[in-house]
Amino acid sequence: MSYYTGIDYHKHYSVACTVDGQGRIIREARINANAPEAFEAYVKALGAPCKVVMEACWNWGALYDLLEGIEGVEDVALSNPAKNRIIAESMNKNDKVDAHALATLLRGNFISRVHVPAPAVRARKNLLRQRLWLTRLRTMTRNRIHSLIDRHPRVERPVFTDLFGKRGLSWLNRIKLPAGERAVLDDELQLHALLQTQVKTMEERIGKALGSNRVARRLQTLPGVGGVLAPLIALEIDKPERFETADKLCAYAGLVPTTHASGGKITHGDILPFCNKWLRWAFVEAAWTAVACSDYFGRFYKRHRARGKLPNNAIIITARRMAKIAWQMLHEKRDYMPAPPPGKTLSPAAPEES
Repeated sequence: MSYYTGIDYHKHYSVACTVDGQGRIIREARINANAPEAFEAYVKALGAPCKVVMEACWNWGALYDLLEGIEGVEDVALSNPAKNRIIAESMNKNDKVDAHALATLLRGNFISRVHVPAPAVRARKNLLRQRLWLTRLRTMTRNRIHSLIDRHPRVERPVFTDLFGKRGLSWLNRIKLPAGERAVLDDELQLHALLQTQVKTMEERIGKALGSNRVARRLQTLPGVGGVLAPLIALEIDKPERFETADKLCAYAGLVPTTHASGGKITHGDILPFCNKWLRWAFVEAAWTAVACSDYFGRFYKRHRARGKLPNNAIIITARRMAKIAWQMLHEKRDYMPAPPPGKTLSPAAPEES
């Protein structure tokens, strides 16, 4: 006999509920501080093997790895919280109800499982996401500096290609402002310099950790996909073979519109809200670069703009085309080819998308 355990995981505690094959509650407990020994004691007290389910939420990886290592746990399922409607729409909702609902869904095999990358892959993902977080902080700092300078329209501003290049930073360090504003600008410039150093250091670490990734090197041949986006896309996809078709990869990346069909009428809405947002962001960023540096993607984008598509909609369509080409590259284990070889049609020559 196997038991089914649902765990409602929180930052400082968790609530567990175990049911048997008939759905009867065997045990319930609140596990304070998410102590490893408390989880082990809970499973041991059941007296029989159990399957466990938890939602993909805050820092799920730490608890997932812990549960996998506990004797008596047969399987650990990571559930998609967006698809657990029985919990989200419950009229009476608390931690015990959520844990019981998860256990019940697991018993009925109704859990929508989430792909679980290996711990090493998750560690590399965190490395890349740290770099992206630092660049966002740097962008926020630059915007604050622009805002500060704009508050003083009488300050003579030379024309710079990049205000934060060598000449631009030299000018920012010299300009005369009221004492209070000058002190704020100095603080912002120090923070910007620190973030620049941190970003460069992180990029060096990424190069050492992911430089040998064959999938990333292959993706880097795709226009618009550089040294940061290539490993990000590779790690978020993780195993290309888990996507049977290019359309499934596009759906996972949230690059397809929602569809509602009822009474013979079909309507399309915004792009999918529940998706891998890092993967969607990476393909969209790559698409903006590709339309500027690639004749193929540039023409593709302009055709959809000429059809009346707004810029953001046209770039999503372009990003979807890039995702399909990336899928084909990974499944055929080849680099990007701007033109198909004689006698063969590749993705760049595929019919136009709507």
